Parts: sequence; C-alpha cells; structure tokens
Amino acid sequence: MPIIGAVMVPHPPIIIPAVGKGEERKIRKTTEAYQEAMRFASSLHPDTIVITSPHHTMYADYFNISSGPKAAGDLSQFRAPGARVEIRYDAGLRKELCDLAEQADFPAGTLGERAKSLDHGTVVPLLFLQEACPGLPFQFLRIGLSGLPLTDHYRLGQLIREASDRLDRRVFLIASGDLSHKLREDGPYGFDPAGPKYDEKIMKTMGEGDFGTLFDFDPSLCEQAAECGHRSFVIMAGALDRTAVKAAALSHEDIFGVGYGVCLFQPLGPDPARNFLDQEETKEAAALAQRKASEDGYVRLARKALEAYVRRGERLEMPGDLPEDLTEEERAGLTGRRAGAFVSLHESGRLRGCIGTIGPTRASLAEEICENAVSAATRDPRFSPVKVRELDRLEYSVDVLGEPEPISSKNDLDPSKYGVIVTKGGRRGLLLPDLAGVDTPDQQIAIAREKANISKWERGVKLQRFQVVRHV
Repeated sequence: MPIIGAVMVPHPPIIIPAVGKGEERKIRKTTEAYQEAMRFASSLHPDTIVITSPHHTMYADYFNISSGPKAAGDLSQFRAPGARVEIRYDAGLRKELCDLAEQADFPAGTLGERAKSLDHGTVVPLLFLQEACPGLPFQFLRIGLSGLPLTDHYRLGQLIREASDRLDRRVFLIASGDLSHKLREDGPYGFDPAGPKYDEKIMKTMGEGDFGTLFDFDPSLCEQAAECGHRSFVIMAGALDRTAVKAAALSHEDIFGVGYGVCLFQPLGPDPARNFLDQEETKEAAALAQRKASEDGYVRLARKALEAYVRRGERLEMPGDLPEDLTEEERAGLTGRRAGAFVSLHESGRLRGCIGTIGPTRASLAEEICENAVSAATRDPRFSPVKVRELDRLEYSVDVLGEPEPISSKNDLDPSKYGVIVTKGGRRGLLLPDLAGVDTPDQQIAIAREKANISKWERGVKLQRFQVVRHV
C-alpha cells in the first residue's frame, strides 16, 4: 500500500508546556500548526508511523533502525520527566526493511543502537500525536539519519515505501527536524546570514512539495545555517517518490533564533514524473562525466588506482601515458620525481576520505599517489571503506606537497596559500591549505593540533608551513 501521508515538524522541547512554563506561548502558531498536523495523521488511521529523527543514533555511513519490541522516552533532561511516551515497534515492517536493505547492499539496519530510550526529536512529535490520539494505538519505526549523501537518504525513503507496499501497511511518515539554528544574534547559537536564507528556501521547497530542489541545497549553506532536519525531510521525500502530493506549509517561526517549520503532505496518486532521485542521478552522472573528462594526469592516476583496488582487489599496473614529472625512466641512476602527496575523495560535496604523506615514501610520485589513493578509500579511520557502488560518484583531488619550512609564529601563515604542520615530540598534525571554512591561522593551527592530539594548552609546539600544487 502506498504511503498514506506525511508531516514535517520541529522538535523544540520548549514547545511542551511542562518544559516551556509559559515560554511556549511565544510560538503559539507553531503549536497550533503542530496540533493540526497530528490531527491529520490520526485521521488517516495508519497501521504504522515511521519517524526519522536527527537526535537518534547517527553514524557517518549507516542508518540505524531501532530494535526491540518497544521503547519509551521522556523530557527529563529538560526537567520534565512527566512528559513521557511509550511506543510499540512494528517488527514485521522493520524486518522487511532490513531485508530489502541487505539485498540492495544498502547501509541500514539494527546494528549499533547507542540508546534504547527515545530521543527528544522523537518524544516531542509523539507528545503532540498522543494529544491528538490518546494511547497511540499504532505501531512505530524509528530511524536515525547518517552522514551519507542526500541521495542515500532519499533511497532509504524508497526502501521504506517498498517495504510498506510488500506488507500492505498503511504507513504515515513524521520527518522530525528543526530548520536553521542561526537566525538571531540573541539566540543560543548566534546569527549567520545563511540561516534566514536556508529557512526561506526550505519552506518554499517543502510548502510547494518541490522535493527535487532538496538536492540543490549547497552543503556549505546547510552547515553554516546549522540546520538539523534537511536529511530527515529527504527521507520523507523518498518515501513519496513518483507520487503526486498536495503540500501545505502551516507555519514558520523563529522566535528563539531557531527555525520551526510545519508542513503536511497528502498523496494524490502515482505521478511518474516525480522521480526525483532518477533526475538527480542523471544530473550527477553528467557532471561527473564532464569532471572526469577534464581531470589531469595526476587525478586520473589516483582514480585508476583506487578503482582497480576496490573493483578487483588489485594494485594498479603503472600506466605508460603518465606525465613525465610523475615518473620517468631511470637515467644516470636517477628515478622520477619524489614528493609527499595527499589524495582527497568527496561524494556529493562531502569528504569521503583523505590520506597522504608529508614527505616521499615511495620510489616515485606516481607510486605515492597510487598508494595514498587506495589508503584514502580504505584506511581513513573516519570512514568505512569505499564500496563499488560509490565509485562513480567520487570526486578526487591530489595535493603535491612542497618542502616544509619552519616558521616562528602564526603570523607567517596564510590559510589560502600555506598548509601547516604542528609538531610536539612524536605527535604531528597536518592541515592542507585552501580548505572551505578554514579562514584564519588560528583555525588552521587548532585543527592541526586536534589531529595530532596536542591540546591548546601545550607549549613548545613547532610550526612548519608548506605549499601545495593542487590537481583536480
């Protein structure tokens, strides 16, 4: 059975009277819209309600689906233990969803749940639903977000839809998520111009049901705006793939410096033209094909090395058409150029891996690049190994490092021109130059210290700077 409806709602604990103690009256429009949204949910008599929350267990490369027969949660961390809900999980739908994910080699399942109790991103919406429908006579599925690309969040929504179809479940989705947290100077998170820009764009997108536009949000805009619901909304959109939708924006407020938006979505029937993931993947494929065509020899080498290893488990046999400065035939006892190099991988605008060497460790720069490309894909401790299904979406850059030189202070740094190396004893941290969001020497040094596990209080730290030639 198709998804029967969905809502997009925020989760500010202050909206609950036991927490707000009168302050909730300042966002009365949000409260009234919330109540209308949950009356809408209740009126459709769902069998199961799927709720996605940014405050549930979250991994960089995996979607957690809550396990167990039931769960409960309250707002005791906000001094309101009496604001409590208890739910029963739909074990059948959960198993079907997990089975579909396994068959598709998709990273979702019940592994690694950190806390069984319900998070406030789940509790707040369910308190409103409980008000609309006392006793919560539904089954539930709670799902966390991930650091994976938006296309994977959409794909998860499609799997939810497929699982509900197979079991003939009447499924309703609650996409829990606040908007920007950077809307006011006097708010708890301060102000950033990206905040109101994000809120205006997301409310227009969701209010018009224009789900394809969700992919067009610049990742840096989302990060600077400090939103927390975007990926939750994308999962919901995926569950409504190829479906005509009547959308209604019920409210948008930012009284406390955080954006609270409420929208509801009523499916109207099949609409093959609303195949937004297919459209996005077609655009991505065209952009990547163009990018690949313009890659220089350094990047082509990194890509070939990585793909040979991930697809076939083989080390690349060195191609014969490499630029001369990557590897030259031995002449008079000399080998090709040697240097340190970093290989960085990005997927849909997000870092997917970055490994490199400060100085040469291989016989030639070509070998250095090949080894570090494989390491970036398989040995970066921040990420799981790259899978075959990701290869066509990866963007590469190769930074060839110049010789580091000692400097006496941060005044000798320029983040757009120089990278920095911070050393204390046997600990050493490196940060490349010209990185998005790193605008000052203080930021550079702080990040390099953190990478080396050198606290900001430790003295006697040695600084070096270096330049790179970046290949894309």
